[in-house]
Amino acid sequence: MSEEPPPEPEKAARKPEARAMPEKRTGAQAAGGSSLQGFGRPSVYHAAIVIFLEFFAWGLLTTPMLTVLHETFPQHTFLMNGLIQGVKGLLSFLSAPLIGALSDVWGRKPFLIGTVFFTCFPIPLMRISPWWYFAMISVSGVFSVTFSVIFAYVADVTQEHERSTAYGWVSATFAASLVSSPAIGAYLSASYGDSLVVLVATVVALLDICFILLAVPESLPEKMRPVSWGTQISWKQADPFASLKKVGKDSAVLLICITVFLSYLPEAGQYSSFFLYLRQVIGFGSVKIAAFIAMVGILSIVAQDDVGSRDRGCHVQHHISSSQRPCLTECRI
Repeated sequence: MSEEPPPEPEKAARKPEARAMPEKRTGAQAAGGSSLQGFGRPSVYHAAIVIFLEFFAWGLLTTPMLTVLHETFPQHTFLMNGLIQGVKGLLSFLSAPLIGALSDVWGRKPFLIGTVFFTCFPIPLMRISPWWYFAMISVSGVFSVTFSVIFAYVADVTQEHERSTAYGWVSATFAASLVSSPAIGAYLSASYGDSLVVLVATVVALLDICFILLAVPESLPEKMRPVSWGTQISWKQADPFASLKKVGKDSAVLLICITVFLSYLPEAGQYSSFFLYLRQVIGFGSVKIAAFIAMVGILSIVAQDDVGSRDRGCHVQHHISSSQRPCLTECRI
C-alpha cells in the first residue's frame, strides 16, 4: 500500500508567531507581497487540503493496486510488496532532513509542489507499465516526504501552544481522505474498470498540484529567506543521522524515541502488507476492504480529534529543546 500513517511532526527551527490555528496568520504581512501569493493568508486549511487531495488520489487506487501487485508478482507478492515499501521508506529517511533544511531556506511552497508531484508521478504508470509503476513507487521515496513539509508549514502559521491541535487536524484529514476514497475506487473499478480509476486518481493528483501552484500561499516569511537561491546549507542540517546522535543526551528524549520506535515497528509492517493480507489470505473482496479502511479512518479521525482537544495544556515538547525535537521524527521513520 502507498498510504502511510503520518510521521511524528518535526518542529521547524524557525517558527513565526501566529494567531489562533483556524485563523489566517497575521505575521505573514512581514513576509511581503510575494509570500501572500495564493488564496488568502497561509493557514492550516491550505495544508489540510493538500494532504486530503494527495492521499485521496492514492486511496482510489487501493483495489487496483492489490490486483496489479498480485498479477505482476504472483509467486512473491508479499516479498515484493515489502521490498518496494522498504526501499521507499529508506529513501524517505535519507532525504527528509535535506528537504526539510532546504524548505527552511527557500520556502515551503516549492517543496510542497515537488513532493506532491513526485509522490503522485507513478499513478498513471499503473496502466502503462506495472513494472515501471512499482519501480517508480520505490524511487519516489526520495520525495515522498510531504508530511514533513506540511508539518513545517503548519509550524509557520500557528503558535506553539496551538501546534498539537493543528497537527491533529492535519492527521485527521489524512484519515478522512481514506474514509471514502477506497470505496469510490472499488465501485469505479467494478463498474467501469481499473483504467477509469487510474484516470480519476491522476486528475485528483493534478488538481492537488494546481491547488498548490495557484491557491497555497508561501508560509515562510520572506525576511527569513536568503536573497540568493545559491545559499548553501551545512551537511549537519542534511545528515539523517545527526538527530539520532542526540538521542542519548537526554533521558526524556531517549525514552520517547524508544517508545515511538517500538510502537511503529510492527505498525509499519501492518500498513505495508495488511490490506494485501486481507485480499490474498483471508479472501476479503474489494467492498469489505474498502469498508474496513473506512472504519479505521473514522476511528482515527475521532481519536485525533479527541487527543488533540485533550492535549492543549502541558506537553512533553515543552521540556524538550528545539535541537532535540528532530530526534522524534528520525525514530519514527
